[in-house]
Amino acid sequence: MSIEVNKAAVRRFNAEVIGAGDRQAFDSLMDPAFVNHSAPPGSPAGPEGMWNTFQTVLRPALDGLTVTIHDQVCEGDMVTTRKTITGTHSGVLMGIEPTGQSVSIDVIDIVRIKDGRYAEHWGINTLPTVLAQLRRGVSAI
Repeated sequence: MSIEVNKAAVRRFNAEVIGAGDRQAFDSLMDPAFVNHSAPPGSPAGPEGMWNTFQTVLRPALDGLTVTIHDQVCEGDMVTTRKTITGTHSGVLMGIEPTGQSVSIDVIDIVRIKDGRYAEHWGINTLPTVLAQLRRGVSAI
């Protein structure tokens, strides 16, 4: 696969899966043997664990959820993306009742693409900082 095809798969995942919650897009973009190396301890590291993060944790808690990609770098089958996930805290987020605050989660992901699908994922994000700010009543944007 070319660099542009690999980057496009990641852009599609961010727009259609994270942004729009499209299960068909998710299924078409995930390798059945996918491994999320950044899954929290004790959480499933396969495709369903990744779906759960977006569909049952973030999307219900963040009204108007959007993903903005700032940068993408690709070398071979590895795509690194710097992005921001934003929304309004309108639902329970990891035990925190809705605050109505704007939320901004900065993310850096590395995804290995195999045949146009997500095969592996590594990532870091500012969700723990955002949660701490929400608990203290500090603006999370």
